[in-house]
Amino acid sequence: MPASPLRSYLLQRALLCALGLFALHSQVNAQPRRTAAQARTIAARFAPVFYLGLGDQPRHVYITNFDFDGDWRGDNNWAHADDPRFPFKAYIYYAVSETRTHLFIHYAAFHPQDYKGGGSGRLLSEIIGEGVKRGGRYDPTGLSAEATVAHENDMEGCLVVVAKQGNDLARARVVYVETLAHNHFLKYTPAAGTQPAANTFTLDGQRPRLYVEPKGHGIEAYQANDKQQPRGGLLRYNYAGRASMPAQNAETVGYDLLPLYTTLWPRARKGVNETYGAADDYGRIDISVALANEKTQARQVKPGELGVAFLGLVGGHNMARPPWGWFDVNEREEAAGAWFFDPASTVKRHFNLGDEFSVAYVWQPFLGVGPTR
Repeated sequence: MPASPLRSYLLQRALLCALGLFALHSQVNAQPRRTAAQARTIAARFAPVFYLGLGDQPRHVYITNFDFDGDWRGDNNWAHADDPRFPFKAYIYYAVSETRTHLFIHYAAFHPQDYKGGGSGRLLSEIIGEGVKRGGRYDPTGLSAEATVAHENDMEGCLVVVAKQGNDLARARVVYVETLAHNHFLKYTPAAGTQPAANTFTLDGQRPRLYVEPKGHGIEAYQANDKQQPRGGLLRYNYAGRASMPAQNAETVGYDLLPLYTTLWPRARKGVNETYGAADDYGRIDISVALANEKTQARQVKPGELGVAFLGLVGGHNMARPPWGWFDVNEREEAAGAWFFDPASTVKRHFNLGDEFSVAYVWQPFLGVGPTR
């Protein structure tokens, strides 16, 4: 039985709609998308060399994983850092995002203790905290959250920005580095030669050289100057693809990489729990997503409530933050987590870059851009 004119018309309209939806889907997904394995390859290629300053208690400054003691509790890490039963294998956390023109790689170093001031620093931190609870009598500046002397857990890190040359990582260039040091973002451009100058970084191959201070663990570009020669010496952390433990009197240790996306991130999405002692609602994040034919699409993402500070009860409470909780005290007007969730726009603003520096993402798994496998 032949189809009626109305039925034929409706079938044609349905087919055209389907084709239109397919074309739109193809357009949105026209840019190449990274897999988790490719992201790890990128992170490994540009993984920094960390020169860790050693204090009077080297074990307390070693870099390791949050669950070095076999659990995800944040409020027992200070005590377990003093327990030799728990080895400090060397790990660095990472996350990769990508725009049309650049790769953005966050690296985060975890320490079970921030012991600025030693034992007296821990006591002073607790006094400050108690003073704040009782009305701020011991905190006339109101900045105890940033200036607390010692606290359980610590995480500081860096952002490495790489200019792409097609898909050839061997030809890609590290063009900017930003580091986190005590709630300040330090900004660096490449040194003209092999000798660093102020606000510049040097490379070991394609790997930025960075310095991690003892006790407080703030990160800055490695300058090989007197300031970066602590009394306890330096321990160099090199990416090795496997996690080693620092040997006594060793000068180097090999580290491995851990993806933030499958470790600390899932726990953050549960809000306050055994890992996170504080959470915030991130509201709405506005980003640009790359489409085909050089087009872009504005996208609004609502991450919801996320764990924003690790649970810690020694010294200052809940003081250490994951990368989406990092901020610069001089940029409080910026959206929460902007340095992590939208590094392209942040870097473009920090370095006053032009339109040739794309802020349209082809890969940002934490905001649902690109596959997550």
